[in-house]
Amino acid sequence: MIKKRKKGLLIGADGQLGTDLRKTFKDYTILDPLISELDITKFKKVKEYIKRNSPDLIINTAAFHQIDECEKNPQKSFLVNTLAVKNLAEICQELNIPLVHISTDYVFGLDEKRKAPYIEEDLPGPVNIYGLSKLAGEYFVQATLKKYFIIRPAALFGFAGPKGKKENFVEAMLRLAKKQGELKVKNDEFTSPTYTKELAEAIVGLIATEEYGTYHITSQGECSWYEFAKKIFELTQVKVNLKPVSSDKFPTFAKRPKYSVLENRHLKEMKMDKMSRWQDALKKYLEEKGLI
Repeated sequence: MIKKRKKGLLIGADGQLGTDLRKTFKDYTILDPLISELDITKFKKVKEYIKRNSPDLIINTAAFHQIDECEKNPQKSFLVNTLAVKNLAEICQELNIPLVHISTDYVFGLDEKRKAPYIEEDLPGPVNIYGLSKLAGEYFVQATLKKYFIIRPAALFGFAGPKGKKENFVEAMLRLAKKQGELKVKNDEFTSPTYTKELAEAIVGLIATEEYGTYHITSQGECSWYEFAKKIFELTQVKVNLKPVSSDKFPTFAKRPKYSVLENRHLKEMKMDKMSRWQDALKKYLEEKGLI
């Protein structure tokens, strides 16, 4: 007897992570509607779509993640990142569908003296509307479902580039270097730059375990945005006058975390943490893009 392939609904399939997830899923037939077909803020239509297509799994990568715009428009931020997620969770509960929800390292950052990576059990503390709205979305998933994966990545870069933004950090640095010749980059905000191709592989592997819960999945190690930029130029052999500066030299509308580095504690406990060092992941990405 031929085994029927499972069906997965991938929301945000044309985004940076969504593009790599779509390529990585092998055991699922993937539904990948565009936002014109499935807008998660249209609650009734989302339910109708899900009931009509009967997926065995839902993966939500959709988010309003333009940090300053979230601060200026909290209504939209909470609509997309919180209320739409609550609606998805309620539909999944009613229809007994597991939900994979992509969150963010920005649920942390309130402790400005922090120097140790956050583990999944650490108490969140966002510093901006984006982080707060994403955290509220997490809480609705946890309160509504038993079959869920909440994934917290950080500082994503991938072949497709981010949906809703012009470019990822790597692309921005290379563009600005060609245009300006001198760049100033913050050296007092720390993260773990993460390659979406590796992240997608880790997520797909995790789903197969059915070990539901909250997971940090980022590249190994940490760096400041200045150190990240320095490595980009080193690997691509782009000559630029790069200067480290403090974040107070770059005032932004929304505050950013000083430190939001994550440890993949739960993945490590499961012997499933295959994420590369961020420097190696960056090299793989630049090779994929044909930039080195």
